[in-house]
Amino acid sequence: MLIQHLENYQWENVPVLTYKDEGNHYKNITRRVLCEGLIDVPCQLRYFEIAPEGHSTLEHHQHAHLVIVFRGEGEVLLGEKIYPVQEKDVITIPAHTWHQFRATKGSTFGFLCMVNIERDKPILPSKDDLEMLCQDPAIAAFIRS
Repeated sequence: MLIQHLENYQWENVPVLTYKDEGNHYKNITRRVLCEGLIDVPCQLRYFEIAPEGHSTLEHHQHAHLVIVFRGEGEVLLGEKIYPVQEKDVITIPAHTWHQFRATKGSTFGFLCMVNIERDKPILPSKDDLEMLCQDPAIAAFIRS
C-alpha cells in the first residue's frame, strides 16, 4: 500500500484529526494516522503537528514511543531533562517517562510517532507529580497545561 504525500505535510486520504478525543491539556496540535499497523508490524504510525506556541499533553504511560522530528524545530521534556530538537532528530521515549513536546521559534513543529497498536491510556500528572517536576526551575518554566 502506498500512502502518498501530497504537499504541505498532507497525505492522500489521511484526514487531519483532533489530537485527543477528550481533555484540554494541550494546545494547537493535530494528529494524522498514516498507518494503523500490519499483522507483522503491530504498530501505529502517526504524524503530529504543533502550531507555533502549541504543545502536547504532559503525560506518561506503560508503552514506549519512537519519534522522528519531521518538520521544524521544537523542544521536548523527556523525564527530567529538556532537549531542543530539529528535523531528522530521533527521540526514544521509554515507558513511564514524563514527556511533553512544544513548538518553539514561532514555527510549526511536526513529528512522526510510532507506538504499539495495543497500548495503555496516558496518565496525566497529579498535583504531587507537578510539584516534584517543578522543583527544577527549567522544567517549571517549560511545562504547559
